[in-house]
Parts: sequence; structure tokens; C-alpha cells
Amino acid sequence: MKRSDFLKGAGLLGLSTVLPVAKAEAISGEINARTSCVLIPSETEGPFPLDLTENSTYFRQDVRETKTGVKLTLKMKILGLANCEAMQNVRVNIWACDKDGLYSGYSQTNNPGQAGLTYLRGWQMTDAGGEVEFTTIFPGWYTGRICHIHFQVYVSSVYRAVSQLTFPAETKNTLYAENTSLYTKGSDPMTVATDNIFSDGYNYQVATLTKNTDGSYNSYLEVTVDGSGSTGLMNYEGETGGQFKLKQNYPNPFSDNTTIPFTLTNAADVQIDLWDLAGKKVATINKPGMHAGEQEITVNLESLGLAKANYIYQLEVKNSNGTFRQCKMMTTLK
Repeated sequence: MKRSDFLKGAGLLGLSTVLPVAKAEAISGEINARTSCVLIPSETEGPFPLDLTENSTYFRQDVRETKTGVKLTLKMKILGLANCEAMQNVRVNIWACDKDGLYSGYSQTNNPGQAGLTYLRGWQMTDAGGEVEFTTIFPGWYTGRICHIHFQVYVSSVYRAVSQLTFPAETKNTLYAENTSLYTKGSDPMTVATDNIFSDGYNYQVATLTKNTDGSYNSYLEVTVDGSGSTGLMNYEGETGGQFKLKQNYPNPFSDNTTIPFTLTNAADVQIDLWDLAGKKVATINKPGMHAGEQEITVNLESLGLAKANYIYQLEVKNSNGTFRQCKMMTTLK
């Protein structure tokens, strides 16, 4: 199966929720001790958002491509406002400028020569703990904006929480000062108070920023969106055509074996594909001629020659009505 077929099945048609559309708010795990979940103020997508749902290139953890800069590992945890619990199988998009303040995908007067490029953009699905992780570079800044990263939590086709995150000013400018050969513009002259996006409030949009011994940095942010975690309510609206219902694998997280349950409306040929988080298909399980009704397929990573890691699993159903696909994330114990 082509990678583009997987992404169509992944929705990127979206994820569904039983709750109404609302704003989302990010919570910094280190800077703000969380006693309850808070919805984030929705921010502009900016002049450079690409529709990540339409291009399979962006399904990846490492978004750097050939871009140089200080390595940044960005982890985000998505929480549901209804119960403040982790939300799994939610798609998270990120995009940011490079060290020189340029965005991929567009060529404009202040962003020349970038049309057709794809660097520093990507999406992942949250695991059983509601987390996604990206490998990127620390972004630079450009005139009129403080250093920032855009993100979108795609909850459903009618609800996408769009916001931005920034970093503690002192740590950020120390990073710039220690890496002047890369970040030639020097310290960021803007503050959250003078930036027109963050000036209306930023307490829940400041991510942690921690230096590692090798000179790279880790960053973490908790993001609360309208929804309910740990309830199995976040399911794809994908083109299942009423032919099946895909459920969460169990146990999840798991060690060696896990079972994928699903319900077939009609008899069908069934295929399960496993994809790693870099967007590579790594295994296929074929089950032709399955009967209608409740079904299960057990997955053993060792027998498939796979390492313990998180994988996307896609169920493909073929019958006289056509071909239909849907996918979720399976999480292994760390």
C-alpha cells in the first residue's frame, strides 16, 4: 500500500469528539503547577500554515531535514478538559521558522525562496499517555515576533485547537548567546509583553526549556483541549463507510503481545499494517475472508521482527462495497 493511502485512512480526515467546539489552552508542566485544566486562548495560525492533512510528507517525528541549528526535542501532552486526563489518538501538527526566521512552503518578500520546501513541519498522533514528541531545531526570531512554535491539535473536522508556544526569555537568550555561529541575529529583542500575539496573556503558553550535556535542549508543554481523556471517545471520522468499527488495542500500553479488536458489518478481507513514527510501513498482517461480527487480531512484535516502540496500526477492510481504512496508535511499555 502506498504511504499516501495510509494517510488518507489516517484522516487525515480528522478525529471526532462528543463535546462542543471551544478554544484550547496550553499548560507548562514546569513553570505552572497544574491543579486543574485550563482552555488556551486560540492564536492565529500565522501567514505560513500549510495544510498538513493533505501531504504525507509531514507524518514524521524528525522535522529537521537539512536545517542546522541547536537540536530541540519537543514533547507535548494533550489533556481533555472534561476530566483533565490524557487524550490518545489525537493528531498534533507543529510548524516553525528556521534559525534565520524563514518558513518553508512560501516565498514572499520577507520569506524569499522557500516555496516548495517542507522543513520544520510535521505531525504525530498522541500515544496512550496523550504524548507526542518531535525532533526539531530551536527556532530563530524575525522582526515583530518573539521566538515561537506554532501548533495545532486536530480534534475533529469541526474543531482544531490552534495556538503557539514560546520559551523562558533568559534560557532562550542564553541559547542564542552560546551559539552565535548559528544564530547570527543575537538575542531576541521581543518579550511576551511586547509581542502582539502573547501580550494578551501567555502563562499557559510558555514551554519548559532544559539544556542537555551534549548542548541540545528538551522542551515540554501540556495542552488542554475540549474533550475527554481516557474514555475512548476520540475516534476517527475516517471513511469507514459503516463497514467496520476499529477499537483501541488492548492491553495498551503493552510489552510483547497486544490484541486489536474490531467489528465488521459485513464479511470482508482484512489487512492490518503497522507504521513506525517516521512514516515507514514495517509490517503487514493479512486475514482474508473474515466473517461479520466481533473480531480480534493479536499482534506479537517479536514474531514480526519489530523492536518495542510505538506504532500506528491501520485496519483495511475490503468487501463488495469497496475499500475502507482507519488507524490508531499502539503504545509499548518503556
